[in-house]
Amino acid sequence: MAMSLSMETIEKVKEREQVARESCWDVDSFYASWEEWENEMHALGNEAEVPHWPQLEALKSRWEENPKNLHQLLSLYLSIERGLSKLYTYAHLRHDEDVACELPKRNYARISALLHGFRQETAWLEPALLQCSQEKIAHFVKDPALQEYAFYLEKILRQRPHTLSTEQEELMAKAGLSLEAASRAFGALNNADLKFPNVLDQKGKERELTHGKYLVYLRDKDRTLRENAFKTLHRTFQGFENTLCELLNGQIQAHVFDMKARHYGSCLQAALFPHQIDTAVYTSLIQAVRSELSAVHRYISLRKKALNLEEIHLYDLHVPLVEEGEMKMPYEKAVDMIIDSLAVMGGEYQKALKEGLTVARWVDRYENSRKRSGAYSSGCYDSKPYILMNYNSTFCDVKTLSHEAGHSMHSFLSRKHQPYHYSSYAIFVAEVASTFHEELLLRHLLQKAKTKEEKIFLVNQEIDGIRGTLLRQTLFAEFELKLHALAEKGVPLTPGLLKEEYRKLNHEYYGDEIVLDAEGDIEWARIPHFYYNFYVYQYATGISAAHALVEKVLTEGQSAKEQYLRFLSTGSSKYPIDALKVAGVDMRSTEAVSKAMRHFKTLVDQLEHLLAE
Repeated sequence: MAMSLSMETIEKVKEREQVARESCWDVDSFYASWEEWENEMHALGNEAEVPHWPQLEALKSRWEENPKNLHQLLSLYLSIERGLSKLYTYAHLRHDEDVACELPKRNYARISALLHGFRQETAWLEPALLQCSQEKIAHFVKDPALQEYAFYLEKILRQRPHTLSTEQEELMAKAGLSLEAASRAFGALNNADLKFPNVLDQKGKERELTHGKYLVYLRDKDRTLRENAFKTLHRTFQGFENTLCELLNGQIQAHVFDMKARHYGSCLQAALFPHQIDTAVYTSLIQAVRSELSAVHRYISLRKKALNLEEIHLYDLHVPLVEEGEMKMPYEKAVDMIIDSLAVMGGEYQKALKEGLTVARWVDRYENSRKRSGAYSSGCYDSKPYILMNYNSTFCDVKTLSHEAGHSMHSFLSRKHQPYHYSSYAIFVAEVASTFHEELLLRHLLQKAKTKEEKIFLVNQEIDGIRGTLLRQTLFAEFELKLHALAEKGVPLTPGLLKEEYRKLNHEYYGDEIVLDAEGDIEWARIPHFYYNFYVYQYATGISAAHALVEKVLTEGQSAKEQYLRFLSTGSSKYPIDALKVAGVDMRSTEAVSKAMRHFKTLVDQLEHLLAE
């Protein structure tokens, strides 16, 4: 196995128009132009008049008459929502290509406003359903005309204890856009306005620092570059610590407002209840990870020794332990490697994914000036499952591409096998397919490894994958839970308090060996997922479920693979916990998390043995 493939030259970031067409996602097949988008925008809803959709308003007083009218209301509602989703997806993809470009920015704001208008004009729907007598709704649901919406209605009806009156729901919808302001402001600051100074490497050469290149530098063997990149990036955020604290506090206060208005016991319950996930799943995750932290502490000591460091810092946790094992590859080679790793999933699955990653142009591959940072999988029912990347040829980028491809295949299969109203999947299961992909990739490469250095590199990669996903995201989850608990009690959230709590968790999770630089205390300020309302814990539960499913598919063969594919095709036609049970994993138990942490311990043992040889 060739582990040292040629690396694409890291050059100054290009402007969008300089990026080759084949390296950009194929949004033109979605809408050929902004003019076409504009025409569909006008056809779907009148921006200038209220109500935007009088046909929905007309059904407001008639839907209770019979099941046929309720069916007509739901079909119209979902048809408009589907059209808005299509318009929104195109606008947000084009916006993320260059977040400072005026036309996409303006149209993204327009469709966001129209979506807000849609939420306002339909805010009456769920309260009306819930205020209708249970006997009448039960009778309606039994009607053959409504069978296609039976589970859709069940999920709404279980919200009865937390749904307000029609007037109050309309008021909540009107407040929605203002309550999202903190998240939007953070996105604008983080992706467009925040600029980082250049940093010096050990030879005194200036290096450009961007969000994308920061992750590259953290894996560089040049420790001076790693330290300078880490401290410079975080000092930049530290310069805005009061603003960033207020933005995060604003987002948390929005969650507190929603929790109190809807009569939940906590912000955590408010976030988890709609998907029928008990808060014990969240708190048990933290307990299960904490019970195995001694293995993490042992790994930090082992890494310190392997790198021959007098002190180990947070910026030393990403660099590969052996240079010979470092894998760097261009995009095309990465695609081939990912497809090969998925052989256990069968030729049809491999073919669909390879076409998407290459000729069908699902992926926007490389960083360009003012492009949104990071990576994601996106799209809607009527589009391809697009992937945003900022690919820099590192092994981390290969894993990220595999990860996002897992998301996209999940979306691809859900949309293929489910109607629109069941085609999306809950965030609780969103990270399962992505981490399933990553685990298969690492195991595939480890099987092909021929030298000790290659094995050390790959075992360490799997360790760091679990550390970065299960451990780090659980740390984030505990931090997020702590901040919400403080806010619920009325404790003011200040920069000093946030830095103190974050530092304390880093010490507890990583142990006494880690040296915590003051700059690292502000890391919370740059994490976009803290604006997503208890999202991050699902990375941890996702990797735990994924490890369990990889074991099942590899050991049980065809039947387990078919179960897993059924799970990927389920969408939201089942509650997320029940969807995972289709694949054979029960996340009501902590067993999957505990197994993943025990696997981490086994990998540390394996790495220690390899390093001692």
